[in-house]
Amino acid sequence: MFFNYRFYLSWIIAAVFMYGAFYVWHGVFLNDLNQISFSKSLFLVLAALVYLVISFILYRTYESKFLQKNISQALLRGVVSGFLIGFILFSIVTVLGISFTKNINFTYILADFGWQISEQIIGGLVIGFGKLFIFEPILD
Repeated sequence: MFFNYRFYLSWIIAAVFMYGAFYVWHGVFLNDLNQISFSKSLFLVLAALVYLVISFILYRTYESKFLQKNISQALLRGVVSGFLIGFILFSIVTVLGISFTKNINFTYILADFGWQISEQIIGGLVIGFGKLFIFEPILD
């Protein structure tokens, strides 16, 4: 069964880690969150919901038959699934022009690309660790 203790724990912890990484990058390092023109609290709540969705998609990608068949190592599969989802998210956000800054240059795009990939790889690794360390007697 797909929805089990391992799924819920890995899904939520991965979302929390990715959200934390997002907040450190945009709220502390770049200080982008101060440029939001509406309620910061509302933005952070909506961002948390978005990270729950991203984490769910990341988990489903991690558990896909294609990746299970081709990558047996749990952590490597987490890195690959994180890279794939990070690349897709970066592509969507870039094409739609969603950004905190108006002055987008090549350096900004490269930094944003690297961070987006890193953020999702963190989530993929959390899911991989969950797969390795959360014991589900029904599955094992």
